[in-house]
Amino acid sequence: MLSTDKNQSGMVTFILLGFSDKPELQFPLFLVFLVIYIVTVVGNLGMIMIIKINPKLHTPMYFFLSHLSFVDFCYSTVVTPKLLENLAVADRMMSFRGCITQFFFACTFVVTETFLLAVMAYDRVVAISNPLMYTVAMSQTLCTFLVTGAYAWGIVNSLVIMSSLLSLSFCRFSILNNFVCEYSVILSASCSDTYVSEMLLFTFATFNEVSTLLIILTSYLFILVTLIQMDSAKGRRKAFSTCASHFMAISIFHGTILFLYCVPRNQNLNEEIKVASVFYMVIIPMLNPLIYSLRNKDVKETVINLRFTKILHQFICSC
Repeated sequence: MLSTDKNQSGMVTFILLGFSDKPELQFPLFLVFLVIYIVTVVGNLGMIMIIKINPKLHTPMYFFLSHLSFVDFCYSTVVTPKLLENLAVADRMMSFRGCITQFFFACTFVVTETFLLAVMAYDRVVAISNPLMYTVAMSQTLCTFLVTGAYAWGIVNSLVIMSSLLSLSFCRFSILNNFVCEYSVILSASCSDTYVSEMLLFTFATFNEVSTLLIILTSYLFILVTLIQMDSAKGRRKAFSTCASHFMAISIFHGTILFLYCVPRNQNLNEEIKVASVFYMVIIPMLNPLIYSLRNKDVKETVINLRFTKILHQFICSC
């Protein structure tokens, strides 16, 4: 094999193994992931549409939720179509530029979601601790600033980590034991020393996890204290219901990220890492709109009203 340096990156080709070691599962997996992707697209874009058309949902909480849905839709779309292609065709090759581009966008949106979830936890603290001043404290300017900061930090992370990948040398043909251009599998294909790149990823991942989890856990500690002090049982149930959805989404997302990026790697865990990658790249973007919509009274009422309006419109037209 010929090795290449960063100036020859255009000659490098990656072969994504995906689930090729289980040929009997290729078609069933294709159908499963296709259904998941359709639900993801409909669920997240539907959530954005519902929030946009219902003035009652034009609040900071739903502003953040609409951006969470957008981010989920984006990083699922970056990954899932290529996964479906690899399950449908025998040619699983991907150019170096294509792989790096996929990694860049996936990393951007995943880091953005990490900080959006922290922002949403802070938003719940303000809403529950001081409901009368909620819209004043969480002004449109502050909300825009927080969301912009989450996107900006996601882009900065991706640019720095991508630059470390571009500084490495790769063989002419490299096999990636995954369905996606995930950072660790790209590193494993490098022909050069990856210690600096590994430390860079570990540093960024640890900082992102520690800082956001600190915000989230502190926020929920304040929320718990506030709920205990509440006199109204109805208000306590409503606040708990809203926070339960958010906490469920946080637990699933951060649990997977911690397993993938903040614990020492074991070569014997390749299959587990592949499954975890599927979970947070493909399944979590589908779960989030379901978690928030199924437990959210305002969202369910909007959907019911939309269905009623559509049925009424069809009835009038038929008459």
